[in-house]
Amino acid sequence: MKNMGLEVFIAPIIGIIIIFALIKLVALPFWLLKNSIIGAIMLYIFNFLGFFTIKLTFLNCLIAGVFGIPGIVGLIIYLNYLK
Repeated sequence: MKNMGLEVFIAPIIGIIIIFALIKLVALPFWLLKNSIIGAIMLYIFNFLGFFTIKLTFLNCLIAGVFGIPGIVGLIIYLNYLK
Protein backbone atom coordinates (compact mmCIF):
# COMPACT_ATOMS: atom_id res chain seq x y z
CA MET A 1 0.00 0.00 0.00
CA LYS A 2 3.01 2.29 0.00
CA ASN A 3 2.89 2.79 -3.77
CA MET A 4 -0.56 4.42 -3.95
CA GLY A 5 -0.12 7.12 -6.50
CA LEU A 6 -2.12 10.18 -7.27
CA GLU A 7 -4.27 8.25 -9.75
CA VAL A 8 -5.95 6.37 -6.90
CA PHE A 9 -7.44 9.66 -5.72
CA ILE A 10 -8.08 11.22 -9.14
CA ALA A 11 -9.82 8.23 -10.77
CA PRO A 12 -12.97 8.34 -8.57
CA ILE A 13 -13.27 12.09 -9.06
CA ILE A 14 -13.10 11.71 -12.84
CA GLY A 15 -15.64 8.88 -12.65
CA ILE A 16 -18.07 11.03 -10.69
CA ILE A 17 -17.65 13.90 -13.17
CA ILE A 18 -18.37 11.53 -16.08
CA ILE A 19 -21.48 10.17 -14.33
CA PHE A 20 -22.83 13.69 -13.73
CA ALA A 21 -22.15 14.63 -17.37
CA LEU A 22 -24.02 11.55 -18.60
CA ILE A 23 -26.98 12.33 -16.32
CA LYS A 24 -27.15 15.87 -17.73
CA LEU A 25 -26.87 14.54 -21.29
CA VAL A 26 -29.71 12.07 -20.78
CA ALA A 27 -31.91 14.64 -19.01
CA LEU A 28 -31.65 17.23 -21.82
CA PRO A 29 -34.23 15.63 -24.20
CA PHE A 30 -36.73 15.29 -21.36
CA TRP A 31 -36.21 18.95 -20.43
CA LEU A 32 -36.79 20.01 -24.05
CA LEU A 33 -39.92 17.85 -24.28
CA LYS A 34 -41.32 19.24 -21.01
CA ASN A 35 -40.71 22.83 -22.13
CA SER A 36 -42.25 22.12 -25.54
CA ILE A 37 -45.42 20.78 -23.91
CA ILE A 38 -45.60 23.84 -21.65
CA GLY A 39 -45.08 26.08 -24.70
CA ALA A 40 -47.82 24.28 -26.63
CA ILE A 41 -50.22 24.84 -23.75
CA MET A 42 -49.27 28.52 -23.58
CA LEU A 43 -49.70 28.96 -27.35
CA TYR A 44 -53.03 27.12 -27.28
CA ILE A 45 -54.32 29.44 -24.56
CA PHE A 46 -52.95 32.46 -26.42
CA ASN A 47 -54.60 31.35 -29.67
CA PHE A 48 -57.84 30.71 -27.79
CA LEU A 49 -57.90 34.36 -26.65
CA GLY A 50 -57.82 35.34 -30.32
CA PHE A 51 -55.59 38.41 -30.45
CA PHE A 52 -53.04 36.77 -32.73
CA THR A 53 -52.72 33.26 -34.08
CA ILE A 54 -49.48 31.33 -33.94
CA LYS A 55 -49.17 27.87 -35.48
CA LEU A 56 -48.44 25.05 -33.05
CA THR A 57 -45.18 23.77 -34.49
CA PHE A 58 -42.47 22.09 -32.44
CA LEU A 59 -40.12 25.05 -32.88
CA ASN A 60 -42.75 27.61 -31.87
CA CYS A 61 -43.71 25.53 -28.83
CA LEU A 62 -40.07 25.15 -27.86
CA ILE A 63 -39.45 28.89 -28.14
CA ALA A 64 -42.56 29.64 -26.08
CA GLY A 65 -41.67 27.01 -23.50
CA VAL A 66 -38.05 28.04 -23.04
CA PHE A 67 -38.48 31.82 -23.18
CA GLY A 68 -42.02 32.13 -21.79
CA ILE A 69 -44.02 35.30 -22.42
CA PRO A 70 -41.10 37.17 -24.04
CA GLY A 71 -40.77 34.23 -26.43
CA ILE A 72 -44.43 34.51 -27.40
CA VAL A 73 -44.05 38.26 -27.92
CA GLY A 74 -40.97 37.60 -30.06
CA LEU A 75 -42.89 35.03 -32.10
CA ILE A 76 -45.76 37.50 -32.63
CA ILE A 77 -43.37 40.20 -33.79
CA TYR A 78 -41.43 37.88 -36.05
CA LEU A 79 -44.38 36.00 -37.58
CA ASN A 80 -46.71 38.98 -38.07
CA TYR A 81 -44.44 41.94 -38.74
CA LEU A 82 -40.99 40.79 -39.85
CA LYS A 83 -41.75 37.76 -41.97
